[in-house]
Amino acid sequence: MTKAEKLRAVNAVAKNTLMETLGIVYTDIGSDFLEAKMKVVPQVHQPMGLLHGGASVALAESVGSAASHMFIDNENYIVKGIEITANHLKSKREGEVTAVATILHKGKTTHLWKIEIKDEKDQLISFCKLTNIVLPKTK
Repeated sequence: MTKAEKLRAVNAVAKNTLMETLGIVYTDIGSDFLEAKMKVVPQVHQPMGLLHGGASVALAESVGSAASHMFIDNENYIVKGIEITANHLKSKREGEVTAVATILHKGKTTHLWKIEIKDEKDQLISFCKLTNIVLPKTK
């Protein structure tokens, strides 16, 4: 499968989900990372007009969980997030943020991801860590 085909596939799975509601689009993929972008618009603001920390966490978990699917047999296994931490370092009112999930540990049953959310000036907005569990599908 080509890079473009992988991106089309991961974006297609996001239809009618929170990712679509928040405007999250997967934009780049590699052997050990997945990238997604989200526009910073009023729909992802908190009442003070800043990017909501929960929207940033949703972006991080979305990109990290989708990335785990690159490493598993999706016919027989599922991925579930079991822990996420986030440090929000800088606020943002408008523009766009980019989240890059990079694998730190790829075990048989757990994956650990580092997710950096940056703005257009490459400034770190949030730093997140996500642990996913890989479980067999029940039939």
